[in-house]
Amino acid sequence: MKKRDTEFSLEAVPSSHRKGFWNTLVVMLGLTFFSASMWSGGELGQGLTFIRFMGIVLAGNLILGLYTGALAYIAAKTGLSTHLLARYAFGKKGSYLSSFLLAFTQIGWFGVGTAMFAVPVQKVTGIDIYWLIAIAGLLMTFTAFFGMKALAIVSFIAVPLISTLGGVSVFKATESLGGMQELLNYQPVEAISLAAALTICIGSFISAGTLTPDFTRFARKKRSAVIATGIAFFIGNSLMFLFGAIGSIATGQADISEVMFMQNLILPAIIVLGLNIWTTNDNALYASGLGLSNITKIPKHKMVIVNGVIGTIGAMWLYNNFVGFLTVLGSALPPIGAIILADFFILHRGNYPIFNDMKFKSFNWVAMLAWASGITAATFVPGIPPINALISSAMVHVVVTKMVTNRNDEKVILSNTEKVGH
Repeated sequence: MKKRDTEFSLEAVPSSHRKGFWNTLVVMLGLTFFSASMWSGGELGQGLTFIRFMGIVLAGNLILGLYTGALAYIAAKTGLSTHLLARYAFGKKGSYLSSFLLAFTQIGWFGVGTAMFAVPVQKVTGIDIYWLIAIAGLLMTFTAFFGMKALAIVSFIAVPLISTLGGVSVFKATESLGGMQELLNYQPVEAISLAAALTICIGSFISAGTLTPDFTRFARKKRSAVIATGIAFFIGNSLMFLFGAIGSIATGQADISEVMFMQNLILPAIIVLGLNIWTTNDNALYASGLGLSNITKIPKHKMVIVNGVIGTIGAMWLYNNFVGFLTVLGSALPPIGAIILADFFILHRGNYPIFNDMKFKSFNWVAMLAWASGITAATFVPGIPPINALISSAMVHVVVTKMVTNRNDEKVILSNTEKVGH
């Protein structure tokens, strides 16, 4: 008897395998508790007053929460991952392109994250960096292999620890500044514009947010999925920005691990850094496994091993040479989510046909055009690139789809008229 894929890589998650609110929340918090968000918070902290910083972070994460919450709703309703949802909008083979890009970037960030842990730890401990990378990569791959249950366990451990140790760092940083009033009086040496700040806040996590359905498809209720996702981004991600910003204001360092080293919190720094990267890297590896499973039809857990090995072996090279490219590549991901949202809520009015009953077209060139327009808008249109990408891709997908549908309907009417006339 063939063993069932309990991660449901190529089908909807059945109701018998759905999870409750707390399980969904802790997994989503694990996704958003990420060192890069702290680093982005440190960058914002250096360029904004504290009041403006809080306004930008809350506004940016509200936008992220709305975007990811809408994707969470679709996933909980259908039980489908981002990659399988993409088949409705992009076509079966069209979804392979989005799956490959999503998987490729996540494998890349897995390698970068592994090196992000190894580099500062090596500086402090003197342990060979390649041994650190190998051990960290192996552990992260091991937990990602076991799927959502392992992700939940790691997150249950990591989230409270990160919150506690990050809170200690913030307390020490605020104390070193002279108290809360001095923090509120802080003036940046070189201010950054609000548009640039909002771009950093939204852009730092919107690519990973596009993969929200990969995790929330296991939610038992749509409401639970939406609330858990909203909390993770609006509160969890905001907390990461806050940890990074206050430490950066106090020490001048945007990297939270450097801040904690300077505060003589060496062991807590290693724990926070390791757990932060572990939770997000596990989610990245899990999502990359689902993406390549959509293309190859090989179960997710097998693809996770392959992806983990590739990311671990290439970690230092990715860290030294590929971060800029991955950042640029990440701008191509948000339009995928925007197109799925527009396709589901506007064109299909909130209801997709049952996945197993669908006969998907091979390619939907309208979705491809919309995707290209989103990337173009993010690159060349003034404003906030991630927002430009979302709005442009969604609008083009809806408008052009309706134009093509109306034209095809007119052709059918004309053809039937000619037959009657003949």
